Amino acid sequence: MAATDFKDYYAILGVSKTASSEEIKQAFRKLARKYHPDVNPNNKQAEARFKEVSEAYEVVSDPDKRKKYDQFGQYWKQAGEGFPSGGAGPDMGNFDFSQYGNFDEFINELLGRFGGPPPRGAGAGRQSHARSHSYRTSPGTSTHFSSSFNDFGFQDGGVGSTQDSEAAIALTFAEAFNGVKKRFSLGNETIDVNIPSGAKTGTRLRVRGKGQINPMTQQRGDLYLKVELQPHTFFQMEGDNLVCEVPITPDEATLGASIDVPTPDGSVNVKLPAGVRSGQSLRLRGKGWPLPKGGRGDQLVKVAIVPPKDLSQQEREYYEKIRAIRTYNPRSHLNQFRL
Repeated sequence: MAATDFKDYYAILGVSKTASSEEIKQAFRKLARKYHPDVNPNNKQAEARFKEVSEAYEVVSDPDKRKKYDQFGQYWKQAGEGFPSGGAGPDMGNFDFSQYGNFDEFINELLGRFGGPPPRGAGAGRQSHARSHSYRTSPGTSTHFSSSFNDFGFQDGGVGSTQDSEAAIALTFAEAFNGVKKRFSLGNETIDVNIPSGAKTGTRLRVRGKGQINPMTQQRGDLYLKVELQPHTFFQMEGDNLVCEVPITPDEATLGASIDVPTPDGSVNVKLPAGVRSGQSLRLRGKGWPLPKGGRGDQLVKVAIVPPKDLSQQEREYYEKIRAIRTYNPRSHLNQFRL
């Protein structure tokens, strides 16, 4: 390296020559985040700055290299070997640097391990760093919880920060309606999560401080639980409304009737108007799903007219009499249609 090519690594990192290893580490982390290619896509200047910062940190964070750099300046490499491919690297906690061929490979993996495509400059052929985790509920709970989720990185649309995680949790209608406490095993840790009433498919619950640990900041992110309701044999959700389908007989549809309809709180009596049509919905106000701000939504009762399959002799005779004297033709308006 010519003298004119000398790089002041301390100036590049924005620290003094007497800076402590912790001050150097903090300065590097700040600059690495600022200039990382994932944060600055297609920005050649930022990419070059990131490499320059990484090169500077590689040298001044290592006590031996820093000593040689301070003593020999631009000729420090001639005074000893560079970053060893099989030995320990800069002091950043409990990382094992022996698996990396060079510092550039290490730092790109470190900053790009939080999901998405591998960052530019990462070693070819290295496996993806999106991690899968299995969480499970304790045997005392009524459902089994097992989910895989990824760490999220610098790309837009992530959960919130690089150490946040997201997982799916399946709930029965009863658990989601009434609220439930779930116990989860996260590796060697067991946590209790109180799920409030009113959760539904797509609801995201935030569990603070139970996400992944960011190796750069040593801070733990949040865990986001995305609710999935298990199918129910009678109730369904349509938006904010609780929906059910109730069968009625032809005479009930024609003459009107009073029928009992199940709700989450028990059966209620509903009056069917005369002439109700199949597929028509009746609204039960305040009998539906719990709302986030309190109160209840509505329950929609869809009517399905179901004719009897097995008729007694007398029933058949009366139906035949009705057919013989019936004046109403629901298909009379179809005669006007032609192609």
